[in-house]
Amino acid sequence: MASLCYDSPMGPILVKEEDEHITEISFLEADLRDKFRTSKVETASDAPVAKACIAQLEAYFAGHLKEFTVPIKLKGTDFRMQVWAALMTIPYGETISYKQLAERIDNPKAIRAVGGANHHNPISIIVPCHRVIGADGSLTGYGGGLSNKKFLLALEKK
Repeated sequence: MASLCYDSPMGPILVKEEDEHITEISFLEADLRDKFRTSKVETASDAPVAKACIAQLEAYFAGHLKEFTVPIKLKGTDFRMQVWAALMTIPYGETISYKQLAERIDNPKAIRAVGGANHHNPISIIVPCHRVIGADGSLTGYGGGLSNKKFLLALEKK
């Protein structure tokens, strides 16, 4: 497993690769950045997928990429996997409510559980849980912080 730190426009992001798949993209506190910057990765061949992911993240933040192509591997309960798969169907620049997401997975009463699955999404940005908002259009909950959710939604609206 390789872990790389990417200094994104939103601050440090941790990208983890395992078995040639991205397994985690998460926001780091600034004080953790140096810990991951000294990764065991020494050459591009040591973490080709993580490096490709960072290149795609850079293109995304520059407004040139709308769909990620790096291979990902999600691990979770059947319910979470179902929610995360539904998240992947939300088009770039669009939002849906937690209720709409619950309806998409044919479980309209699972609104709170859908929120919980979003919170546990291990691959932020690529699995776009930031595109899920409150029924009234408000920005509610985001594991990476509401300021980051607002940033990502504004980026995609351009």
